[in-house]
Amino acid sequence: MKIGIIGLPYSGKTTVFNALTGASAKVGGGAATAKPNISVIKVPDERIDMLAKMFNPKKIVYADLTFIDVAGLTGEGTDRGKDILQSIKTVDAIANVVRLFDNGKPPTPKADIQNIDSELMFSDFAVIEGRLERIEKQTKLGKGSGLEEERKVLEKCKLCLESEKPIRTLQLSEDETKILRGFQMVSSKPMLMILNTGEDLIGKEIQDPDVKAYSGQFNTAVFQICGKIEMEISQLDKKEAVLFLTELGINESGLNRLIRTSYDLLGLISFFTVGEDEVRAWTIRKETRAVNAAGVIHSDIEKGFIRAEVIGYEDLIKCGSLSEGRNKGLLRLEGKEYGVKDGDIMNFRFNV
Repeated sequence: MKIGIIGLPYSGKTTVFNALTGASAKVGGGAATAKPNISVIKVPDERIDMLAKMFNPKKIVYADLTFIDVAGLTGEGTDRGKDILQSIKTVDAIANVVRLFDNGKPPTPKADIQNIDSELMFSDFAVIEGRLERIEKQTKLGKGSGLEEERKVLEKCKLCLESEKPIRTLQLSEDETKILRGFQMVSSKPMLMILNTGEDLIGKEIQDPDVKAYSGQFNTAVFQICGKIEMEISQLDKKEAVLFLTELGINESGLNRLIRTSYDLLGLISFFTVGEDEVRAWTIRKETRAVNAAGVIHSDIEKGFIRAEVIGYEDLIKCGSLSEGRNKGLLRLEGKEYGVKDGDIMNFRFNV
């Protein structure tokens, strides 16, 4: 999974990036930094830790999460802004860091969110207009066969942008989503609004109605963090970090909370493969069919899929072993159409 971190200059987005990744990227540069900061972290999962204790594998593989922190956007739809957004065209979700701390100027979250959305929409509008013009030319030349559905989807998105709404607010069909995917529209990406607060708001819920309204918007989630404090915590060793969090009344780190929020926003779950050689987490979308989950591991397993041996994580922990799970009838065989559940331990039978 990839998350692109964006925001206006001095919103504290690189501070948030450091807080989430434990990195030490330079902060306070405003819009001056052009090169994105990139960090890949392992997704913490206590279930992987427990399974590793049970199977004592040679290798433990956690899911990866990549954060891409790009330069500050101005919200003015400049060519420089379009260049910056190229770095996040391939991300799964966008995290917009919104300043809710006083830096000598009172925060203006509603205006800041609108400015960033305007930048995203400006970029997409240019892509759509360019493509529609090319479709029109091909149609006039008699080469537009098969482009009608694409044109309809793009026109639908254009109308959405003209009404000053990002494409992510559209509830598109599966076929429409497939057509749009190749364009990598930035305003179509699921949005995580990261409210970057001051220390005075730690543990307190944001009451601003304009900000809270985004939590109910389609394809959008709101997440609250004090980037400055969380960055300090991320630089500590594990024991010191736990003590610091406890003193502040914070139950878990910002990273863990963000991962959970992001998985919910994107509709993601994890399944596991286990054995003496390796215990590994795999990330898929909710209700992915067993045959398609097999393809996440290797295309040959998907092509030659026969059956999947499945047991739920909780059931395996209670049983203590796969053999005991089989004896109790909890380790079962499932076919291609089985909808994989979060925490399923799976072994695929296949023949190529």
